Amino acid sequence: MSRELRRAVFFDRDGVLNRPMVRSGKPYPPATLDEFEILPDAFDAVALLRKLGFELFVITNQPDVARGTQQRAVVEAMHQKLRDALGLNHFYVCYHDDGEACDCRKPKPGFLLQAAVEHHLSLPDSYMIGDRWRDVECGHAAGCKTIFIDYGYSEQLRTSPEFRVPDLRSAAGVIYSQEGAFANL
Repeated sequence: MSRELRRAVFFDRDGVLNRPMVRSGKPYPPATLDEFEILPDAFDAVALLRKLGFELFVITNQPDVARGTQQRAVVEAMHQKLRDALGLNHFYVCYHDDGEACDCRKPKPGFLLQAAVEHHLSLPDSYMIGDRWRDVECGHAAGCKTIFIDYGYSEQLRTSPEFRVPDLRSAAGVIYSQEGAFANL
């Protein structure tokens, strides 16, 4: 029996769904649950993308756990906040540091490929939204369309995204303009 492939939106976490801590032009994840603040435009953006029929996933690197500067329980509590507030249920979290050479740490596409198999997704019909070069490269490596939220960080992109926007609301608007005609709104 053939199963139809679905479309997905993959969100980076820090800087896309929640406010990052920016120091010297570089974003960092919040260190505590009290610092964890969901960005206001995440609510409308997630609701629109769900209404368009996309499966929604969070794909995030959290290497501070491997580095010993963050507890896994704190990261999981942050994800519970996203589940409760935004109704997001699919989380793929890489707790490794660069030196561990895993396949799941962005920019490698391991988690997108895994999600595609587990959830019957069409990666060419899906989007990766992120605010760093690793997100764009990960999306490209998996064959997704990429949307870069440009906050003007000091790090540079290594490849060009298909779309560049100022915030998550605009990213959802891009997807709506690309895909909205096919949705049952």
